[in-house]
Amino acid sequence: MPPLDEVASGLWRFTVTRNGMPPTMTAYVLRDGEDTILVDPLVAGETEPLLAALDEIVCGRVRILVTTPFHVRGSELLWRRWRARHEVTIFGHEHCAARLDDRSAFRPLRGGETLDGGVRAHQIGRPRRAEIPFELPSHRALAFGDTVLEIDGELRVWPRHREIERRRTWYEQRFLPTLDALTRLDVERVLVTHGQPVLRDGARALAASLTRSPWRRSSLY
Repeated sequence: MPPLDEVASGLWRFTVTRNGMPPTMTAYVLRDGEDTILVDPLVAGETEPLLAALDEIVCGRVRILVTTPFHVRGSELLWRRWRARHEVTIFGHEHCAARLDDRSAFRPLRGGETLDGGVRAHQIGRPRRAEIPFELPSHRALAFGDTVLEIDGELRVWPRHREIERRRTWYEQRFLPTLDALTRLDVERVLVTHGQPVLRDGARALAASLTRSPWRRSSLY
């Protein structure tokens, strides 16, 4: 199987499986005009076929978008690999800095910023989370970290609270409204880092996920 899977024109994903739930971790590469965007890149030093495939795709300026501090992953490795040939910048929540040995290419975000090319960093959660969904106009896509995932063919919300039943009021009245605002964006695709991406009618699929019971690792509601 090739290391990169082109799921739409100028949009690739690379996925690894793992023991436990969610069972997969996925990253994305997007062609943005003459430039390149990566979302939560999954690479390690021994994945030379994947690195070689990425070398073939990457062009122009490179923006590495990190949706949540847990997904810093191979961002720094790729910056070191490409910095002599490309302008490479790593964007993510300010807490991502603690997971980088060298922060010189890192630009902290709080959510609410608009980057070059119209890429928008959105805030979610109340109180605000360290996860930042990124809106990617070049592909009419919205990329999530852990808050929204795909399970059994449908999107689900993962609140990441073990005692969600005791926090049902918080979930319904404070958390979900921050996600509902994203359903009104001009989004055709939802790129999740756990599960399969939604490639059509993404805003509707996201809205449907808010009506379903929240997902948790131990069982489904």
